Amino acid sequence: MKLGYFAMPLHPLGRTWQETLTEDREAVILADQLGFNDAFIGEHLTDEHENVTNSLLFLATLISDTKQIKLATGTTNLSHQHPALVAANSAMFDHIANGRFILGVSPGALASDAEVLGILDEDRNKIFADSIDMITAIWESEAPYDLSFPGNQFEVSTSRTINRELSMGILPKPLQQPRPEIVGTVVAPFSKGVIVMGQKDFHPLSANFLLPKWVKTHWPNYVQGKESIGAVADPADWRIARTIFVADTPEIAEEYALTREDSPYRFYYSQMHKKMSLLGRLGLFKEDQAAPDEDVTLDQIMSDLVIAGTPEQVAASILELRSEVGDFGEIVYAGMDWADETLGRRSMELMANEVMPLVNAELERL
Repeated sequence: MKLGYFAMPLHPLGRTWQETLTEDREAVILADQLGFNDAFIGEHLTDEHENVTNSLLFLATLISDTKQIKLATGTTNLSHQHPALVAANSAMFDHIANGRFILGVSPGALASDAEVLGILDEDRNKIFADSIDMITAIWESEAPYDLSFPGNQFEVSTSRTINRELSMGILPKPLQQPRPEIVGTVVAPFSKGVIVMGQKDFHPLSANFLLPKWVKTHWPNYVQGKESIGAVADPADWRIARTIFVADTPEIAEEYALTREDSPYRFYYSQMHKKMSLLGRLGLFKEDQAAPDEDVTLDQIMSDLVIAGTPEQVAASILELRSEVGDFGEIVYAGMDWADETLGRRSMELMANEVMPLVNAELERL
């Protein structure tokens, strides 16, 4: 099992923007030094708690400061820009990073982002679907492209302006061929989008704020998508994110992750609780969908979704998760604000150096 990293990122107010951006860079650099396989970074324009406005731009600052980790948008919000921009900028990034690039994609969920861009009343899921089809088509095609698909709002062509003698009218292609890995974040139980991921050979990343019961529903849909095109789904392509804190003692783990007032884990799920309530999506936190929303409490969410303990305890929890949801290829560690930098760094170190060896030793034994 591989180890990945994901951060929204999300920070409490009161710290400077420069300070939190520096901290988020340091977390990815540490993940690289510890051998994490990849690092996914999210983006939002209009949330003061979520400080990265463009994940590709943020990740570009890390290329020269990292050596082996794959840098992944987590995600590029495809409703926010023209697919030709995503295709061209991602291709350039792939070359600068020497192939250490993963394109993570989503429609973009934050309504205030959509409003500021003037697309609040548009079907952003449709924009997303049209955009990703055009991005992959650009990478597969040659100039002058003349790309136009039934029902797709985007058209890409340079037929009126192409000049082959001057090499004008030609979009760049990525270093990785036929294209970089494309990953979609899955945030809903029984997501039909996972079927499409299987059909298009994209790879799913199940969100850290989903109960294992709902995470389990993703894999059958991915298999269905693969089988529909005569392909076989590989569990190695499935990533599952979890909210994890590892400490040297159970007491430190419980206090920092669950009980202390400034716990970044409590802050994170307090924010998620409020946001999902606003969106009418508290069902994500329910074992029984018929249960009233009032039954969804912060303490219950924390108990269900935060894995906290010593390396041995966390390894056992990850193996228990695998037994519940089935085989998967990568556990993705969800990064939090470093309310205590020493404990934040120590958790990542223990995760890489102690938890994963324990997990993989047990998997090899099985």
